[in-house]
Amino acid sequence: MVKLWKNKKGFGIVEILVAAAVLGFMYMAVLNLQGGNHDALLRIRGRDGAVEVAQQVLDSLKSVGVEAIPSKALTDTSFNVQNIDRKWARGLGDSATVTYTPTVTVSATQNYTSTDASQYETIHHVYAKQVKVKVSWNFKGSTQSIEVSSVIRQ
Repeated sequence: MVKLWKNKKGFGIVEILVAAAVLGFMYMAVLNLQGGNHDALLRIRGRDGAVEVAQQVLDSLKSVGVEAIPSKALTDTSFNVQNIDRKWARGLGDSATVTYTPTVTVSATQNYTSTDASQYETIHHVYAKQVKVKVSWNFKGSTQSIEVSSVIRQ
């Protein structure tokens, strides 16, 4: 048994240096992969925040009702909504804030009207409005945007 241990040689300094160099290259590769994933994560977070903002604007419009939403019978109507900021925590106590700019476009209402007539008068009533909410935000020097559409009924 003692003879077996005497024939075994340990790792030399060259093998250890080569192994350290290989591990160093692998570590740098993993760090570079995480950098790309970090940007993708930020882009996804920005998009998810924009979807949340668009849904918030649509819910607000639904709560005020069809009559309170400005529109025209034959042309689209657009208006801006106040900018909305979203903030989320990042590592080590840091945080990121994204400013979203929502724009609302109400389609022409001619397809969503009903007409009631009596011997005294004719009444035209708008019973629904198609609303598109476009939310824009900046990401790394470029403007990103999403658009969400919904029909708001009375």
